[in-house]
Amino acid sequence: METEYEMHIEEIMGVMTCPKDFECCKSGFVNPCNATGTGMGGFIKCLEAEPEKCWFSVISGQSYLCQCPLRIYVANNPSCAY
Repeated sequence: METEYEMHIEEIMGVMTCPKDFECCKSGFVNPCNATGTGMGGFIKCLEAEPEKCWFSVISGQSYLCQCPLRIYVANNPSCAY
């Protein structure tokens, strides 16, 4: 039986395109993109070395924010790794 987290992750993956072929999920979220929560709703702060090269990053002031729905879900639900 799938957990609630697994079902939600599969839903998210079913409606998005990932240029990294969902590496984060395939690794069991051991190596997700480097990001941290911001408390800004649907965004998390991107901490990658070259955020401008990511499809999901958007510049905001002097920092980059991540818009990846899967990464945001994982950041907001740290116990969802499976």
